[in-house]
Formats: sequence, C-alpha cells, structure tokens
Amino acid sequence: MSDEQFHAFVDEVVTPQFPAGLTVQDGYGQYRDSHGVIERERSFELTLLYPAGEHDVNDPKIEQIRKEYKKRFAQESVARIDDRTAVDF
Repeated sequence: MSDEQFHAFVDEVVTPQFPAGLTVQDGYGQYRDSHGVIERERSFELTLLYPAGEHDVNDPKIEQIRKEYKKRFAQESVARIDDRTAVDF
C-alpha cells in the first residue's frame, strides 16, 4: 500500500474514532502466513493513548479499525498490543 492509501485510511477510519490525537511510525516486519511462508513487508505502527478508564469505550473502536484494515488491505491479521503507561504532555 502507498503512503497515500494508509494516510487516507487514518483520515477516514481512525481519526473520526480518536480525534484527540495519535502517532504513526513507519516500520518493517515479517511474519509466517497461514501457508507457512515468511512474508516481509513495510508496516505502520499506530499508537493511541487514552485514559485507562476509557478502555471499555475504546476497545470496540480499536477492533472495528483492525477489522476495516484487514478488509481494506487484504491482511490475514493485524497485531494489537495493549499496555498501561504513564504519559504527560
């Protein structure tokens, strides 16, 4: 996918759900697909920060974003990592 396609996805799908802000980082990854083949590809890391008390509200939003990403970009899976952290701005 191109930068333009990914940024359009962020604008259309992610930003409406998390308008307060987000961070995107470029990456490169690899994984073993469902046929046992090692796939290597460019990746994007999307970081969403929100208060822990908003987890129940934000969890379904994140799952919807993952579902749409898999559908739109024909992905077998989309990784998700949840972690508590202290942040100050």
